[in-house]
Amino acid sequence: MSGYALVFPGQGAQEVGMGRDFYEAYPAARRVFEEANRALDFDLTKVIFEGPEEELKKTAITQPAILTVSVAILSAAREDAGIPLEPMFVAGHSLGEYTALAAAGAISVADAVRLVHLRGSRMQDAVPLGVGAMAAVMGLEGEAIREICQRASTKGVCEMANYNAPGQIVISGEAPAVEAAAEMLKEAGASKVIPLKVSAPFHCSLMRPVADHLREAFTSVRWGELSCPLVSNVDAKPRRDMGEIRERLLEQTYSPVLWLDSMRAMADSGVDAFIEFGPGNVLTGLAKRCVKGKRAKSVSKVSDLEGLLDFIKGGN
Repeated sequence: MSGYALVFPGQGAQEVGMGRDFYEAYPAARRVFEEANRALDFDLTKVIFEGPEEELKKTAITQPAILTVSVAILSAAREDAGIPLEPMFVAGHSLGEYTALAAAGAISVADAVRLVHLRGSRMQDAVPLGVGAMAAVMGLEGEAIREICQRASTKGVCEMANYNAPGQIVISGEAPAVEAAAEMLKEAGASKVIPLKVSAPFHCSLMRPVADHLREAFTSVRWGELSCPLVSNVDAKPRRDMGEIRERLLEQTYSPVLWLDSMRAMADSGVDAFIEFGPGNVLTGLAKRCVKGKRAKSVSKVSDLEGLLDFIKGGN
C-alpha cells in the first residue's frame, strides 16, 4: 500500500502578500479569507496582503494568517481546480497541526483561526519579549544536545523544542540559558547555532500556562470526525480519536515537535509522497532530508497547481 500525506507549515513561513494570487484567482480561496476575517472580527486579509511586516510577524497574527493561507490554497485545489485529495495522513508543524485538523474536516476554519489567534496571544503573554530565546542547532544529534541543555539549565530553562531533520534540532528557553547552551554546542562540534527571530520561546515548559487557556477554549469548539488520521507532533502517532487529539494538542504547546519521527512514521506506513500546502517550502525541504527517496512537492502559488495531479499519480 502506498499513498501521500498532506503537511502544513508552522510559524516562520509567513511573508507579506502570501496567498494573494489564490485569493484573486479562486472563489474557494476567497471564501476562506473572508471566513477568517469574520471569525476574528478584524481584517486579517489586509494584514496578510499589505503588512506591515512587523504586524504580520506578531505571533497572534502570524498563526491565524498562515493557517488561513494554507487552508485557502487547499480549498482552491480541491474545489476550484477539481483536484481530488484523499491523503493517507495529515500532519502539521506546530500551529500547522491546527491547519491539518481543518484540512481533514475535524474543525471549521472559523474555530481554527480563533484558536490559533488565542494560542499566539497567550504564547506572547506567557513570556515577555526579550526574556525567551530559541536557536537552531546544526550538525549535532539529540543526546549531545540534550546533555548540553541540561548543563545550561543552571542559567534558566533550556530544552529541546523541535526535532526537524537529521542534524537539525531547535532549542528553546530563557535567553541566558539558550545563549550559554549555544556556546557549549559550538565547542561540542555543532556546525552552526543560529539564533531564531522569534517573539517567544515556543515548545518548552515556559509555555505550560498556554495549555490551560486552550483547554478552556476547546470546550466552545465543535469538533467533528477526521477524514483521515492526524499524525501528532508530540509522539508521531497517527490518531483519529478527537479526545486523544485534543490532549496531544495541549501537550504540543509545551512539548517538542517530533517532526523527523512524524515523517518517518508516515513513510513507514506506506506514504511515498508529501504535499505541503501553505506559504514557503520549508517542510518540502525537510521531507527530502527526513525520508530520502520519497517525493515531496510544495503548493504555495497558483502555478504550483499545474503539475499537482500528475504528482499525485506518481510523477515528480
